[in-house]
Amino acid sequence: MTPDEKVAEDEPELEVVEAEEDEEPEELEEEVEAEKAEEVKAPPDEEVVEEEIIDERIYTVPLRKAYWTGSRRKRANRAVRILKEFVERHMKPEELVVQPEVNERIWDRGIEKPPRRIRIRATKNDENLVRVYLAEG
Repeated sequence: MTPDEKVAEDEPELEVVEAEEDEEPEELEEEVEAEKAEEVKAPPDEEVVEEEIIDERIYTVPLRKAYWTGSRRKRANRAVRILKEFVERHMKPEELVVQPEVNERIWDRGIEKPPRRIRIRATKNDENLVRVYLAEG
């Protein structure tokens, strides 16, 4: 018999001690509820400001001009410029903001192959600020 086997024989068997079921789960539930309550509250740094929308329109903007003027390595840049000119002509804003999702849609296939047309939703607020979003559907 090796010394390790002697130690194994001499060690008492471990007893399983059951905890009282009523106390621990309640404490855990209270902690989970407190965490959920903290998650639901919005941080004070982020203020949600509702803008009053005066006008909202959906347009299909033709971007095909970007394909037949100049270099093919500048088509996506030109498509963004055409989009802005179109919105300025139709909505007459003081300031224009194109949302990143619209920009990403134009640049999806790279600089050489922007879409031939794009559907947008343009909203104008009371401060004459126009925001351009992608149209759903």
